[in-house]
Amino acid sequence: MRMGSATNKQPSFLTAADASSPTLHHKAHATNGCQACLPTNYMETPEMVDLDRENLGFTLVDTDFMYMAKCGPDGNFSEGEMLPFGPIALSPSAGVLNYGQGLFEGLKAYRKTDGSILLFRPEENARRMIIGADRMCMPAPTVEQFMDAVKQTVLANKRWVPPTGKGSLYIRPLLIGSGAILGVAPAPEFTFVIYVSPVGNYFKEGLAPIKLIIEDNFHRAAPGGTGGVKTIGNYASVLKAQRTAKEKGYSDVLYLDAVHSKYLEEASASNIFVVKGNTISTPAIEGTILPGITRKSIIEVAENKGYKVEERLVSVDELFVADEVFCTGTAVVVSPVGSITYQGKRVEYDGNHGVGVVSQQLYTSLTGIQMGLLEDRMGWTVQLN
Repeated sequence: MRMGSATNKQPSFLTAADASSPTLHHKAHATNGCQACLPTNYMETPEMVDLDRENLGFTLVDTDFMYMAKCGPDGNFSEGEMLPFGPIALSPSAGVLNYGQGLFEGLKAYRKTDGSILLFRPEENARRMIIGADRMCMPAPTVEQFMDAVKQTVLANKRWVPPTGKGSLYIRPLLIGSGAILGVAPAPEFTFVIYVSPVGNYFKEGLAPIKLIIEDNFHRAAPGGTGGVKTIGNYASVLKAQRTAKEKGYSDVLYLDAVHSKYLEEASASNIFVVKGNTISTPAIEGTILPGITRKSIIEVAENKGYKVEERLVSVDELFVADEVFCTGTAVVVSPVGSITYQGKRVEYDGNHGVGVVSQQLYTSLTGIQMGLLEDRMGWTVQLN
């Protein structure tokens, strides 16, 4: 560890319009209560889209189909259907547009070397959406309904899943207050949408050290707020600090707690871990930090490897004596931190080209399970046939 003073080419992607998009075929399913039913229109296509995989970053690529189901005042979702990917119609007075009544999830599908496709812990995303929906006064699909919709959306777009080791298919479920509302109240209608996009690395560095700056003027969340659920407003609030940090050459922002401005919370879209010896510490989930699914998985992998994992208050001072620091999230998976700057002081972390031993070990283990390269003894992956 060293301390010192702080002092795009855009890739071109092939879109669904460029490729010969498949046509829709109808499959009928019955409506059954408050249910995001199986998609009604989709087809499976055997070919794979030829993407510029070497330059595939975390940028939206228009794919073929998206899933949609609606839920009215009676709490019953309509029969879900697969539609061509594209704009959706919303009233200017939609609850999501006026009052931010919306949630999203993020998960990935991976292609194995035999060509089959794996989902990673989709039931965890479903459960988290249910918890978030309750906080935001919204109905939510059940775990089974959520998973059925995700599976069908991936199968309908499976030609966009990159080959093993060349990226993944990012899956974005959305639950929004789509009904028109003027006063401050839950929307009268809700829409459940799932779309997908092939992605590469979230940070351009890939599995290389990123540079963080600690933000002490703005806060991501406060006690009693919505920091612990994946509501859309949590992400709008980080954009200003994030943009300023990127303009200064940093990869992302690390936030402190809103009460003491002393304890680590999380980065803009990822959880944080601090390594000291055989102990890995991460901020405890107390309502202001998103309970990340990758975070949860990394804790279990680390404990199985003999590390002691502590979920507790982690002081900013601990960063200056740490052996390693890394971030976790669906988008970033595991991202080693090369340096952190706080109030003009910078701490740097040594490693193999800036990648610490623990970060590398946990990244290799987790991605091996996700891509089907290692045996899934945890029962985390779901294979799509």
